[in-house]
This record gives sequence, structure tokens and C-alpha cells, in this order.
Amino acid sequence: MAASREVCEKVEDIAPLPPQSEQRRDRTAGFVIVGGGIAGVTCAEQLSALSPDDPVTLLSASPLIKSVTNFRQVGRALEEFDVEEKTTGALQKACPNVRVVHTQVRAADTDKHEVYTENGETFPYTKLCICTGGQPKLITKDNPYVIGIRDTETVQHFQQKLANARRVVIVGNGGIALELVYEIEGCEVIWAIKDDAIGNTFFDRGAAEFFLPHLTAGKCEENKPLKRLKYTVTEPSADSPKKGDTAMGGALGPDWKEGWRMKGKDDQAAHQVHVEYQCEVQEVLTREEFTRTGQTAECFPGTSRAEEQNDDWPVYVLLTNKRLYGCDFVVSATGVVPSTGPFLHNDQFSVAPDGGLRVDDHMHTSVPDVYAAGDVCTASWEPAPQWFQMRLWSQARQMGSYAAKCMVADRDGEDIDMDFCFELFAHVTKFFNYKVVLLGRYNAQGLGKDYELLLRCSKGLEYVKVVLQAGRMQGAVLIGDTDLEETFENLIINGMDLSPYGEDLLDPNIDIEDYFD
Repeated sequence: MAASREVCEKVEDIAPLPPQSEQRRDRTAGFVIVGGGIAGVTCAEQLSALSPDDPVTLLSASPLIKSVTNFRQVGRALEEFDVEEKTTGALQKACPNVRVVHTQVRAADTDKHEVYTENGETFPYTKLCICTGGQPKLITKDNPYVIGIRDTETVQHFQQKLANARRVVIVGNGGIALELVYEIEGCEVIWAIKDDAIGNTFFDRGAAEFFLPHLTAGKCEENKPLKRLKYTVTEPSADSPKKGDTAMGGALGPDWKEGWRMKGKDDQAAHQVHVEYQCEVQEVLTREEFTRTGQTAECFPGTSRAEEQNDDWPVYVLLTNKRLYGCDFVVSATGVVPSTGPFLHNDQFSVAPDGGLRVDDHMHTSVPDVYAAGDVCTASWEPAPQWFQMRLWSQARQMGSYAAKCMVADRDGEDIDMDFCFELFAHVTKFFNYKVVLLGRYNAQGLGKDYELLLRCSKGLEYVKVVLQAGRMQGAVLIGDTDLEETFENLIINGMDLSPYGEDLLDPNIDIEDYFD
């Protein structure tokens, strides 16, 4: 996975995973899930619904868990939902057979079907689902001036540092970076990306041009209630599990930035963002290391040396284009790596090149009775033509739900069909306050050069791109309130030959929804 990408590319030539164990263990051991993020909590909720008389234990390294709320099925594969942080008691009340334990997993003995925690407890299982998510891929480790953003605690840490910051360097071109550069105010932002356009993970250069004016424009404030509840993460008590380098809370949901103050030291400063294209971080320097280099740091573009208050920054970033910037801290938003920590002691697990636990089309790992879902796993089956894996909250929910169905079916000796959501990649999110819908091979991923694009763009209003191959729609990008997502989803799934319609397919004067209804 590239530094700024969140896409987990298809793993080629993967050997078939071993068949699951035929043994049926005592149900009193129950189901055990490791991880209190979206995948883990969804898995627990689904298990509770499918098997209400069997015990389900959820082991969470965080005192708060992530739960899906306001779920809405937009189309056959496309879905929208919010994410709420909840106390463990809320889940246990809603699902009486679910027990949530705030603890950190140390290891697992898959031969004995047992999970061990840092505080010495042992949890036996009949089926185990690993949903430990991912952790930020930091450009450098153990540097107090370089932070990643992944869960509520890391956002709080970021917010505290930002409050006294005059300048921050953001590295990466994925979803977190896109949202940060739009949200931060009262602080200069240097945005370093390795691509030649912003948002390369999610959209093409045309869509990037659509968003560019919003980098420096003031934000459009929305007067609406917050989508999710907020909790204060308190200091851990004496008996709380100690977090290691790999133990984090659940990943942030789609609306993570709402309700957080994203203001720097200068409350009156305008939205100031400068993008450094096609570069990466070569070196992060302390003030002393910078002084020894004898170099002069760059001023923020548009300001003169005289206008700079001072250039005595606590940390300096040297980019591969040889530009050197001082800043108060650096945000490493270069994607995540699967958090497999305590499970890699068991060499029975098959691990993909990207570090994820390989799973087959029933979410089985290579170890009998052990499943995985969400960011920690790598989909190692032959995917449907218009589906691929990305480490996103939408797929975490889908994988967690499907894993639960597979666990129950396997325990009961039943066959189960793959959920339809794995037939088509479908994701809805929001960037720069615009609704963004991504469908199928939206950036022509894996289509080679044999494809064509149809575009429609209304500056400041909407951007629509359709990917066609042999006359059939393979993917689409919809930015703004286009109301085309359900129609385009059906056209991709049905594989209808659209050659006769040509460019009329995106004619704004034609009501395409009624046309293909």
C-alpha cells in the first residue's frame, strides 16, 4: 500500500486456505471477538441477533466502543450510517448475551481455543473473530512531534497540540488528510503529498480540480445537530489495561471531525493551506539538527521573511523536493497498517504482503475456527469484477456483519452465500462539505487502458464521472447532491449496454432516473 493510499490492492496468486475444522466444540465457550471498533461491534451485534442463546464476549482495548447508528440502505450495495461512541454498558443492554471486557489481548493459543489477556485472564472460544483494526502508518516512530490520527484519544491529542500551533505539516493524501486540511483554521498548513493531485486515493485529477478552490476558501458552516455522541476519555484507572504500541481504540467513523475544535493559535487567521505536490518526507529534524545543517527554512508561501514572527520552530521537515519547513508538529496521515500484534506469535496464520491476515470468501483465516474482519484482514478470494478492498468504515461494518453470519453457519454445519455487498464496491462519504459517492471501479482500477470516461461538471455544484468499458458502466464518482447513485449502482450491477446512449447518459436535461426506472 502506497504511503498516501488506503487501498489494499488485490493479492495475486494466493494459495487456497486450508478447510475449516470439522470439530464442534462445547457451545459454553461461546464466541469471542477481539476489537471494539466498527467491525468488532457489528460482529457482536449480529451474533447476538443470530444466536441469542449463546454467549458472546467482546474484548476491547478501549473503554469506549464504536457502534453503527441511523443505518440506511441506499441501494443494493450502497449504504449510509453514522457512528456513535458508546459505553460498553450500552451494548450489553441492547444485546443481553454480549459481555464486553475492557482489556488488552496478549496472545492466543489456537490449538487450545483460548485467548489470553495482559491482566492474566483466559477466554475460551468455539469461534474467534479478530477485529483489531489498523494503526497509523507513521513516517517516523517515537518522535513526539509526529502524530497519527486513528481513534478518539489521538484526535484529542491532536486538538491539544493544534490549540497552540502556528503551523502544522500534514503528510498523506487519503481521507484523514483531506478532512484535516479543510477543517483546520487559525493555523498555517503545509500539505505534502506524493501525487500530482489532491485526493488521489478517492478521485481523479478532474475531481481534484473541482475541490481545489475550497482549500483556501472559508468553510461553509452547517447548523445541524451532531450525528454522534461525545465522550471524554478519562485517565486510566489502576486496573485498566495498559496500552502498548499496537493497542488503539476503534477507528474513527465517517463524521469523526464534527464537534471537535480544529483551530490553531491565531483565531483570526484565514484558512491557509499550501500544497507541496509529488514529494515525500525525507527527514524530520529537531531544532538542534536543523541548526547544524546551516540551511534556511522556507517561509509560508505568500509571506516574506520579515512577516514571519520567527523561524525558531520545534521541528523541521525536509521534503524530497529539497524544501525545508519549520512547524509546531507533523500529522502523519499516510494510511494504516493492520494491527495483528498479539496474533503473529502464532505462525499458523497466513499473512498477506500488506500485513493483513488473509481471509477467504467466508472470512476464515488460515487457522481453524478463527475469522477476521475489518482493517486487520486482507480479502484473499477472487473478487467480483466491480469489488475490491479498501480499509474504510463501510467495509469494516460489512465484513463484521458477514463474519458473524459465517461463524454461526459454520458452527451449525450450514452453507451460506456471500453477502451481496461484496458484488460491488460502494462507499459514500463527505469531503469539503460535499457528498461523495464512489461506485465500482470508480478510478478505472484494473481496467488497463481500454475504457472511456464521461464527465459532467458544474463548478461549485457537482462533479459526475462515469467509467465505461465495452459500453458497460464499470464505475462512477458522484460529488454533490446528484441523486444518481441508485440508478448508476443498478446500471453497473445489471451490466446493461449503454452504447446507444452515448454522452446523453449525463445530459442534465434528461431525467436519467426515470429513463432507466
